[in-house]
Amino acid sequence: MGKILRFNQSKPFLRSPAGMLLGAAGVGIGAGLASTISFSPLSAASPPTYSQTIANCRVVDGDTLHCDGGRIRLLGIDAPELPGHCAVGRECAPGDPYASTQSLTEGLGDGSNVKIENVGADRYGRTLAMVLGQRGDLSCWQLARHAAIYKPRWDNGGRVAAACPDAAKSYDG
Repeated sequence: MGKILRFNQSKPFLRSPAGMLLGAAGVGIGAGLASTISFSPLSAASPPTYSQTIANCRVVDGDTLHCDGGRIRLLGIDAPELPGHCAVGRECAPGDPYASTQSLTEGLGDGSNVKIENVGADRYGRTLAMVLGQRGDLSCWQLARHAAIYKPRWDNGGRVAAACPDAAKSYDG
């Protein structure tokens, strides 16, 4: 079983003069390519490969797992927050947080053989991923059971919308 791949948030090289020069050159090259290549992030979405296998997963809440010592945030969805977790002034997902957590537990299964497609990391350092549990893709599972809401701006590259097209239809604004 593999460890969760993490993205290094500390980049001291990029703060050095050489790193800044290479970064500026990369921006210039990227700008040149952008003027000749066009693409749509949604058309770029391909079926998830779920290439990484992890174990020892358990459900934290309706959109987060804890596996092999790290947290995984399901891509493209927001589930109701457990009591005390919705900050004042924040618009949190509607619904029953306990039912959402139970739904994700059912979709995950025993958590012993979970496959993920690692997409990146969120601002809290959690791995963002498409996750395949015993009942299929867990973001799709939660959406189909109305245990979470679809968040297009959290759906990197339209991966969840491509994996479960009804998710985008269920989005109400």
